[in-house]
Amino acid sequence: MTADEHPNVLVVLTDQQRWDTLSAYGCPLDLTPTLDGLATRGTVLKQAITPQPLCGPFRAMFQSGKYASEVDVWRDTMPISTDELRLAQQFKDAGYDVGYVGNWHISGTFDDPIPEDLRGAYEDFWIAADVPEFTSSPMDGHLFGSDNDPVEFASYRADAFTDFAREAIESLSEPFFLVVAYLEPHNQNDMMTYAAPDGYAEPYKKRPYVPEDLRNRPGDWYDELPDYYGTIKRLDECVDELLSELSARGIEDETIVSYTADHGCHFRTRPGEYKRTPHESAVRVPAVLSGPGFDTGTDIETPTSLIDLPPTLLDAAGLDIPDAMHGESFLPVAHGDRPDADGDAFIQLSESQVGRALRTEQWKYGVAATSSTGWRGGSGAKSSDTYVERYLYDLARDPHEQVNLAGRPDFRSVADDLQARLLEYIETVEGESPRIRPYENGYSVF
Repeated sequence: MTADEHPNVLVVLTDQQRWDTLSAYGCPLDLTPTLDGLATRGTVLKQAITPQPLCGPFRAMFQSGKYASEVDVWRDTMPISTDELRLAQQFKDAGYDVGYVGNWHISGTFDDPIPEDLRGAYEDFWIAADVPEFTSSPMDGHLFGSDNDPVEFASYRADAFTDFAREAIESLSEPFFLVVAYLEPHNQNDMMTYAAPDGYAEPYKKRPYVPEDLRNRPGDWYDELPDYYGTIKRLDECVDELLSELSARGIEDETIVSYTADHGCHFRTRPGEYKRTPHESAVRVPAVLSGPGFDTGTDIETPTSLIDLPPTLLDAAGLDIPDAMHGESFLPVAHGDRPDADGDAFIQLSESQVGRALRTEQWKYGVAATSSTGWRGGSGAKSSDTYVERYLYDLARDPHEQVNLAGRPDFRSVADDLQARLLEYIETVEGESPRIRPYENGYSVF
């Protein structure tokens, strides 16, 4: 194998990070100089959309290349079948060393070690936990090594994950595929707060920048944004440490670096949730790729679902894409070999509701199951045979989704067109043909 044909691949995943925390997406705070540098010389998905704004289902999608419903992981508590863990196996079968650090969240073992057969072929380096939030606090705790013995740390959690990742970069043979999955900037649920390292929140406590979608809405953004921003600042420094490790080994130019998040965050403004709705602040995430195949400075402007990320990484590494994977590589778009046009993204929603949504360049159209199986009533259902229109936003005129147009007669033709496209996705992905009822008064929308 040669580096030109089969480069190394480093994937950095964060948890609950909004797209607009990077200057590359317009953030005015200069939180992410390292990532912005990667964005300048690499490829940015300007409208990257998660297929499932929820931790476990997203990770199941990433490791399988299939939608969460296809692998029966539509809730955080559901373990993925070993047979569906395709991504690392493709790299392993091609002769790559494969490693994993951090947040796994798809084995259902919670705070117990993850058995070897549930690790998805990440057998050359492994320091991880199924739900690190259960095995650690922001300042100490443990993950588990390949022998299932605890690997303890007594530092800021993101720093510890970075140290483990640097160890992996040093020890893996080339070519390698390494995933570093941070828990940050996700809030620590048992503390009900976000937690930046010491000194990192203070610069943002006086008159913090407030994204427009949060302004004048209830929620906990006022108290939590300083630590949220401070955490992201530290994550950017962690990425810089990873790049320095690649450089020290002399392989930075031979390594694809991919940075993204599982979902965003709307700080309990929509409605009482951090995620699990189809709003931009939940489904739109940062996505930056650099290195071989991506250092063209060509961004992708149209909506792009992250269902396309696993096949893209394989394609960029010169490997075959399994037929079972649902997405397609966006590398030809980045290279200008395929038009950057007509992008859209199919979104599945669960736990807080049984919902489906479609994100196009101009429109957001979302539906939810009725009250018996829907909002705060049907978290155990994978899908529904009946949905009701719930959201319609004109993103061109209302990018912060302040005016819900669902049920407006003057937008009926728009809703009908989007409904047909959404039903086509549901039929293709889920093999179902549900009924979608028009919005009716009495159904709460936010």
